[in-house]
Amino acid sequence: MFEIVRKVMTPEEVSEQVPFSDALKKIKSLRDAELKNIFTGKDKRFVLIIGPCSADNEDAVCDYVLRLAEIQEKVKDKIFVVPRVYTNKPRSRGEGYKGMLHNPDPHKGTDIQEGILRLRHMHIRVVRETGLTSADEMLYPDNYAYLEDVLSYVAVGARSTENQQHRLVASGIEVPVGIKNPMNGSISAMMNSVYAAQLGSEFQYHANQVKTCGNPLAHAVLRGGQDMSGNNRPNYHYEDLVELKTAYDKQKLLNPAVIIDANHSNSNKNPFQQIRIADEVLTLKNNCDDLSGMIKGLMVESYIEDGNQPPDGTVYGKSITDGCLGWQKTERLILNLAEKIK
Repeated sequence: MFEIVRKVMTPEEVSEQVPFSDALKKIKSLRDAELKNIFTGKDKRFVLIIGPCSADNEDAVCDYVLRLAEIQEKVKDKIFVVPRVYTNKPRSRGEGYKGMLHNPDPHKGTDIQEGILRLRHMHIRVVRETGLTSADEMLYPDNYAYLEDVLSYVAVGARSTENQQHRLVASGIEVPVGIKNPMNGSISAMMNSVYAAQLGSEFQYHANQVKTCGNPLAHAVLRGGQDMSGNNRPNYHYEDLVELKTAYDKQKLLNPAVIIDANHSNSNKNPFQQIRIADEVLTLKNNCDDLSGMIKGLMVESYIEDGNQPPDGTVYGKSITDGCLGWQKTERLILNLAEKIK
């Protein structure tokens, strides 16, 4: 039985209440074109999708992204920065902080309507104050419509990769969609999802029968996996990337690309290992001609302060979910990457 708590505004109603101005749309259009050129191989810059594990505090997130914008200007010839502004937080056991959508105030209960308004406002504020357009995870496909005019990158998480609705909605998205390998690390399951997202489909979406043309920018994200005993197994090494390239070649998919998630199972959830992993991935890109074009960039979990704190913590700019790199380490990481990129 479902008990209706309250009606939630439609995407159109939310867009009217929290509008995305024409001036900001122009910024997004230009950035979208740049990002598309990177994934199609016309632009050789390295993509860095970077930010907090979960975007829980609007002021801290915007403060963080403003810092990113300043360093983006320094490395703009080598690196294309996409702020990670993740407003949904998947939970393996269904409990705990579920992101701004559910919990716009981490210290209070669930308020979906307020969460939708707050998260859209935050994404738009990021563009307005920094000139950067952001990435978010499509945890709930029906909710993508609340942000489809704002985002420049969309992620499909490990728990969602094999879900049919995620694949179908991804096929209609007009910006790059990164599809992670599932929790067990399966490359074949991930590649089936990339294939499905690149196909056109007809399906039900927001009470309509819709038709999509397929998303040629759908691509793989390697985040490591877990074996049957729950042990983390990384999958960013040379052998893993060769296996992925073979899968791309076999399926003849468009724009073969991979983003390496430097945290999660690749780092055994130790955020400070991301520095080492980023260096290893860049070494592969610089020295393996057969893989270089496929390796497009990295995902990194980073915030203002190192580590993490409980959901009711009060430290400004410190993650309330998984641990992150603090700003000083983040700045060094980005500058070092820019120096080493060939």
